[in-house]
Amino acid sequence: MLQTSEILYDRRGHAAWLTINRAERRNAINAGVIGGIADGLRQAVADPEVRAVVLTGAGEKAFCAGADLSGGTGTFGRDFSQPSSPFADLLRQVHGLNLPLIARVNGVCMAGGMGLMGMCDLVVAAEHAVFGLPEVKIGVFPMQVLSVLQPLLHPRDLYDLCITGEPIDAARAREIGLVNYTAPVAALDEKVEWLLGRIVDKSPTAIRRGKYALRTIANMGFEQAIAFTEGQIGLAAMTEDAREGVSAFNEKRKPVWPGR
Repeated sequence: MLQTSEILYDRRGHAAWLTINRAERRNAINAGVIGGIADGLRQAVADPEVRAVVLTGAGEKAFCAGADLSGGTGTFGRDFSQPSSPFADLLRQVHGLNLPLIARVNGVCMAGGMGLMGMCDLVVAAEHAVFGLPEVKIGVFPMQVLSVLQPLLHPRDLYDLCITGEPIDAARAREIGLVNYTAPVAALDEKVEWLLGRIVDKSPTAIRRGKYALRTIANMGFEQAIAFTEGQIGLAAMTEDAREGVSAFNEKRKPVWPGR
């Protein structure tokens, strides 16, 4: 296991676990957290044995409470001489990530923490978790996290979260599509492992190419999307994983994915 002060990196089978290690600050985001997640994702991508990544927070009280506002300006008091911010660059990095990314929400998930959760593909939350976008209470708005939350939520639900700033519980978060699965905190890891088991036994090549296709067609019209995907299915069929999958099906055995 590799470790930094803000982020723990742990390989568990075919999954890489990234843990925000600031429980005393409710796992609030600072520069080290942003940089540590970015570095951890790069390490996971470079490891051919990793087929999924789990992002979580230390302890049972908080996944991530948002930006660390201690000192007055907080993480997002950025240098405007630079054309982009580190947090936005992290969201850009994850947008291009071809590994499945799972959020294990173990507690409070607020503000920028909602952005970290929203950038993930799948979410498993503890039943006691609380979600919210309270930025209007301190005179700002959840601008950057809108880029990952808007595609996930119905406008009425997103506007409610943004404009009232009031939190919702895990049951409501699942109801509006913010969360895939919930579990009692004692069974949270079991539920995450169950979900990982449904991912890591599948073709890593198919998932990699599939995430690329999903991103690419997101803003296409139907004619563009169907033209792109009819070419993609032909390319997918040419991979070693596809050949192995067909052989395993015909031979009535489990596939052994080469990942190519």
